[in-house]
Amino acid sequence: MFTRVYVNTLRVRLTEPRRFIQVVIGPRQVGKTTALHQVLPDVAIPHIYAAADLPGPPDASWIVRQWQEARAFCSSSNSAVILVLDEVQKVKDWSPTVKRLWDEDTAVLRDVRVVILGSSSLLIQRGLEESLAGRFELLRFPHWSFEECRACFGCDLDRFIFFGGYPAGWAIAEDEARWAQYIRDSLIETAIAKDVLLMNRVDKPALLRQLFVLACEYGSQILSYQKIQGQLTDAGNTTTLAGYQRRLESAFLIRGLQKWSGGALHRRSSSPKWLPLNTALMTALSGRAFAQWKALPENWGRLVETAIGANLVNSAAPDGIEVYYWRDGNAEVDYVLVKGGKLVGIEVKSSVKKMSPWGLEEFQKKFPGARTVVAGVGGVPIEECLLLPAKAWF
Repeated sequence: MFTRVYVNTLRVRLTEPRRFIQVVIGPRQVGKTTALHQVLPDVAIPHIYAAADLPGPPDASWIVRQWQEARAFCSSSNSAVILVLDEVQKVKDWSPTVKRLWDEDTAVLRDVRVVILGSSSLLIQRGLEESLAGRFELLRFPHWSFEECRACFGCDLDRFIFFGGYPAGWAIAEDEARWAQYIRDSLIETAIAKDVLLMNRVDKPALLRQLFVLACEYGSQILSYQKIQGQLTDAGNTTTLAGYQRRLESAFLIRGLQKWSGGALHRRSSSPKWLPLNTALMTALSGRAFAQWKALPENWGRLVETAIGANLVNSAAPDGIEVYYWRDGNAEVDYVLVKGGKLVGIEVKSSVKKMSPWGLEEFQKKFPGARTVVAGVGGVPIEECLLLPAKAWF
């Protein structure tokens, strides 16, 4: 049974009177479908489940068929029915079809309650913005947190930092080689092939894969597109790289953090800080075992920094918090949280990472109202930082 807090939110929403389409988004293999199947028996409302994750993407008529089945059930039983459409982003022109059918039911007070699940934020968000404005609520299922993995799998801090937050991987974590192969084949390759390449126009798929590997290799480091071009084969231009970055971000694999400057123009033109959203993506691709990572202090410190950054990004969106980094000359702050004009600067200091003692000081001089936090040695313990969501720092 899942302990994720999002499960209760979904349960409450499905038991309420029909108001909005419930849209659940998040990475592959974090339990969206499993959680839904856990909730549905508790709701005590009949349901119909259909998944569009087929070898060939279906067309909009697939949605119509599922919806007509739900309508027939609703009419024959004279009761509400829940219609679940999983991986709906794979259906071409899905959102106008959903809008039309939803509006038809609304007009005649037909109680078909719709849940949409997706693993591509770009394709889901595009459909919501184009057709479904005012008709949906969004529920995000991010990568698993340290608190959740500790509660479900009994992992300690170091093992979470290395093995990350893919729940299915914990069943085979004792066999590191098998675990790494699973992460590479079943999670990384599937996400790239199905959620990025299959659903988007990508002229250079090999380049996109190289960019992903490089983003993981340089996790929690700042690397400009120009420097990336020098390390990739057939790199194309910076516009191509930025477009491929957005596609990888839409599959919840990485995030290219922008530099906080207080001005949107400068933020858009800054070099990204590359952040895998699950440390398993870094370690599984590295070819190094847990003991080898621990034996390399600089690399382990970078993995700790990535774990904290991923926790901040994964927990930030529901509360309207944006995550950046800050750099001014040689002064740097690892993460900057922004919400409603409030700033929090967070510098990660593992036991082995050299810290610029004046980075936070310079940041506070530049932004006098900001709060500053040291995560790690001399500040808030790493374990506590990984147990706190982004909103806790405000």
